[in-house]
Amino acid sequence: MTDELEQLIHKFPLLNNMQHYQPITWINPEFGEEAEIPFTQAEVFDVAARFKRFAPYLAAAFPETHKTDGQLISPLLKIDKMQTVLEDRNAAEIPGNVYLKADSMLPISGSIKSRGGIYEVLKFAEHVAMTETNLTYSDDYAVLATPDYHKLFADYGIMVGSTGNLGLSIGMAAASFGFKTTVHMSVDARQWKKDMLRANGVTVVEHDDSVSVAIAQGRKEAAKDPHTYFIDDEGSKDLFLGYSAAGIEIQKQLTDDGIFPDADHPVFVYLPAGVGGSPSGVSFGLQMMMPEGIYPVFAEPTHVPSVTMGMMTHLYDKIAVTDLGIDGKTLADGLAVPRSSKIAGRVMRTLLYGAHTFSDDDIYRYLALLADTQNIYVEPSAAAGFSAIAPTVAGFENQAVLKNATHVVWATGGKLVPTDEMQRYYDKGRALLAEPQQVLAR
Repeated sequence: MTDELEQLIHKFPLLNNMQHYQPITWINPEFGEEAEIPFTQAEVFDVAARFKRFAPYLAAAFPETHKTDGQLISPLLKIDKMQTVLEDRNAAEIPGNVYLKADSMLPISGSIKSRGGIYEVLKFAEHVAMTETNLTYSDDYAVLATPDYHKLFADYGIMVGSTGNLGLSIGMAAASFGFKTTVHMSVDARQWKKDMLRANGVTVVEHDDSVSVAIAQGRKEAAKDPHTYFIDDEGSKDLFLGYSAAGIEIQKQLTDDGIFPDADHPVFVYLPAGVGGSPSGVSFGLQMMMPEGIYPVFAEPTHVPSVTMGMMTHLYDKIAVTDLGIDGKTLADGLAVPRSSKIAGRVMRTLLYGAHTFSDDDIYRYLALLADTQNIYVEPSAAAGFSAIAPTVAGFENQAVLKNATHVVWATGGKLVPTDEMQRYYDKGRALLAEPQQVLAR
């Protein structure tokens, strides 16, 4: 162990637990402090306006969006039965109400990446169309689905590196326009995601290495062609802002359910974190719309706690889990990112309430419990937020207001998982639940 690493562990003792793959709960000491954030509420509204302009195109290109008039929205579901089971399994009350924000049901790619990933594709398509044609902001964007535009977009390429869901979202959206689309996939990516992309005309380049390597290779390849646009999961402003529009959506859903966040009515939002872009973008959007009473909590695998580690040490993307000897291996493919986003940690420095790490077995148990209690099926990564509820409740300073609390577990993916694959996830969760009962989160 180097002297520098020893000093880091001495300064941040939780790093020692993390090195030994022990679940930890970290409360951010800077949460709620004043800070300069490089994004604004106006930019969130700009994203929402662009999504609205593209709604006619999405409705034309993706018939499944007809029922929402081309909007990419997901339901907010109260899950009382799951709450009861969580209390039983964790041997502790969860005061307030538990909801599931079901981005697992989002149209097109069935994951949270439908927000940021598709948004950045839409913005690039708009740029190309306005540069090369006479398209105006007030036009009916359904025109972009016509053969003439398809031919125009075929002269351009889009490239991305991904563990799976981001590549799936970007690939399917970009292919619908006619862009030459290439997705560099890490070793963690599920085979069915690669198969689905190829079936939609996307070129998939497989890497026997981490997503950081896949991203680096994609960035390098895209730089060779001025007509190829690279979407950078490690540092894209547009990806981040695409996720932020969720804040507008969920503000309306909470209001419709009579929930108005403030100091006496806290809303805890539990978000799985991989590279950290999507949970950070969502958290930023939530706090732009509802500046008081929002408590974002990130959930990461014990084997890949990259965002938690980066934020705790203030090293952000300058430190990788492998620097501490952590292997970076997890079955939660969407979270298998050894180094955090260049943007996420710095933006979330004062916006993130805390983080929790979990073992892979727990997320399989949770996805099986969710299926059994609510008949909702999600992929393993999407069940991560459930692991953070009990420790967050137990450690919250103002216990008196928890009776008014709202707990929102952000389910980040699942809709497109093939039936046989989902059955394997469920069977594994049921087998783990059959073992002697234990407290799932500490």
